Amino acid sequence: MTNKHLITGCAGLIGSNLARWIIGHTDDKVIGIDDLSCGMRQNIPAGMIWRELTLGRGHSYRYIEQERPDVVYHFAAYAAECLSPFVRCYNYQSNLVATAEVVNACIRSGVRRLVFASSAAVYGNGEPPFSEDDQPRPIDPYGVAKLACEHDIRIAGEQHGLDWCVVRPHNVYGPGQSPWQAYRNVFGIWMDRHMRGEPMQVYGDGRQRRAFTYVDDILRPLYLAGTRPTASRQTINLGGSIPMSVLDAAHVLADVMGGGTIEHVAARHEASDVWCTTQRSHDLLGYHDATSLDAGLWKMWQWVGTVARERPILPSIEVHEGLPDYWRRANS
Repeated sequence: MTNKHLITGCAGLIGSNLARWIIGHTDDKVIGIDDLSCGMRQNIPAGMIWRELTLGRGHSYRYIEQERPDVVYHFAAYAAECLSPFVRCYNYQSNLVATAEVVNACIRSGVRRLVFASSAAVYGNGEPPFSEDDQPRPIDPYGVAKLACEHDIRIAGEQHGLDWCVVRPHNVYGPGQSPWQAYRNVFGIWMDRHMRGEPMQVYGDGRQRRAFTYVDDILRPLYLAGTRPTASRQTINLGGSIPMSVLDAAHVLADVMGGGTIEHVAARHEASDVWCTTQRSHDLLGYHDATSLDAGLWKMWQWVGTVARERPILPSIEVHEGLPDYWRRANS
């Protein structure tokens, strides 16, 4: 039996690659929604029908109700976590309000399952690796928005019978990730700065640790999150399990690019160490770390050299008090 999948954020890193994977590995139909505020038009794969719509303004209802997809993958978001305290209204509109609209449309359209891409940002500070059973304690509005979306989706499941799966990807990178976003996508930012002859900026001492996730490694697991019966009503960490300091990651990228200098700038408000357990994703979605950081960055670096620059739509800063100087310059 073939399925119809609708992907929001279908021009972004995860959405476009998942669409391409489904088209290449199944007979299922894929449709999408994206307003190109963060994604790239050139990412959209052949064989996918998409609409240029902005979520959170009521525009998606008619399209979703008309198409009546079996599975909705909701990836559209503005994921500049550390910028979110300075763009609170934009953050909640783009993440929480947009998700509420998608949930409503799924209920009204009889969608079989909603897969929601949350974030490890819901965990905040603590003692990693974070388990899905740990108490979330987000430290910024982005994490708050993602956690609120999770709660709303679970309530929709209880009250309206909507089936769902919440995945928490973290630090995903690879071909398809815009290198021109001033506030997000650390490897893309570093690559862009290096190509312009500028140093890679590391916040603080760079000792904060992350587990990085190559996008290809999560595509089949994401598909199974929407189609496998055992993923129903599950919350699942999805991403790399090997922590590395941000500074060490910068050195790995410099080796891949054949050079690159590092500049330390003022620390920002962020969790010090974030990585997650992977047992549930292994058991339910078949996830495993298949791509080393240097191998994944090499593929991304080769891809970046082939793409035409697309100017992103940057949010207007709402609160300038406490905004780091390096972001003031990016917004000027």
